[in-house]
Amino acid sequence: MSEAPAPPPTAPEEPLAPDEPTTLVRSTLPDGRTADVHLRDGRVHAVEDHVPGRPTPPGALDLAGALLLPALVDGHAHLDKTLLGAPWRPHRATATLREQIAAERASRRTEEVPVAERAAALACRMVSLGTGHVRSHVDVDPDTGLGHLHALLAVRENVRDRLGIQLVAFPQSGVVTAPGVVDLLDAALADGADLIGGLDPVGFDGDADGQLDAVFGLAQRHGKGIDLHLHDGGETGTAQLRDIAARTAALGLGGQVAVSHAYALGDVDDAELDRTCAALAAAGVAIMTNGPSGSMPPVLRLREHGVRVFAGSDNIRDTWWPYGTADMLERATIIGLRAGLMTDAELGAAASLVTDEAAAALGLTGYGLTPGSRADLVAVAAGSVAEAVASHPRRLLVLHGGRVVGPFADDAYPALVPAAGGAR
Repeated sequence: MSEAPAPPPTAPEEPLAPDEPTTLVRSTLPDGRTADVHLRDGRVHAVEDHVPGRPTPPGALDLAGALLLPALVDGHAHLDKTLLGAPWRPHRATATLREQIAAERASRRTEEVPVAERAAALACRMVSLGTGHVRSHVDVDPDTGLGHLHALLAVRENVRDRLGIQLVAFPQSGVVTAPGVVDLLDAALADGADLIGGLDPVGFDGDADGQLDAVFGLAQRHGKGIDLHLHDGGETGTAQLRDIAARTAALGLGGQVAVSHAYALGDVDDAELDRTCAALAAAGVAIMTNGPSGSMPPVLRLREHGVRVFAGSDNIRDTWWPYGTADMLERATIIGLRAGLMTDAELGAAASLVTDEAAAALGLTGYGLTPGSRADLVAVAAGSVAEAVASHPRRLLVLHGGRVVGPFADDAYPALVPAAGGAR
């Protein structure tokens, strides 16, 4: 008679991961090495090659070969726009940017779930998927005033032990064509916004000099960075990119200015592209892409020119579109598919858009897996960086400042076996 099959394993009543692990044993590093990563006081203390049979300290956690990455970085989101935490709302199609903005205004008036509650729901989802830092644009316009900013400032304070949030004062309704917005942006920067944004200086405001004079002037006055939305295509768009680069260089703001979307870089000829890339690289202007369905910046070509390229999720289930999961590895996959990135090296480049390149674009310090770095880390069920981009792996462990902050589901923990002082 054959033996009865063993019952399936059940999740433990308590997570197996200690709240603050001392060592992450048998971690697969991005360079392929198997290492033990020692943590102390919320930082990476030491990284040493794993030696089988070596005793491990109390409080260690065995990753059993899982890939360990620095926390994912979402370089462009809209926490105040999401409808997460609210009942599903069917998407309403619009034909133009102005129509879409008007539709969003109308939606705000009927939304019963407060901005802070919806933003917090999205922030928690980001954390559970391994995002440690996000840059969120927040609407500042005549309708919302500073209400959305103040709501997100409160959310930022509430989640600061789990997620780092940068806030961009975003003039969704324009700058020079919307009465009072310049003063609102000034007040937003004084109240705690980290950067100032802009929106299509030519295509929306119809006054490139007027908008950029205001945006760069406020940034200089407050000592803040800049992150502008630019959807304008063709040579109209690339001319604005070179203007932004020239202003950045003139004010010594290299490394503090980003342009989000920059669709124009994907629909001009090689000569115009090379000319614009050279200006962006020389000035230190970064480009954000979310892998849109239409024209997008040619990621590898920009990198070859020395332009910093990073990624963001952009809108996540809101009135702009119904899609979005907040998974930055999935975002890297989307960009990789759109850009035709196939080799392991190219998949590694896609991963860098949501890790080190995004961290650098956001000006994060102490980011990475080297001694002294903040222990903002994520372990994923993959054996390499390329596999992590291609396979939508499960998140096994999320640390922020050395503390376990995710994943939230208990059934994710059994894959992580505590190394209880024994040998491996």
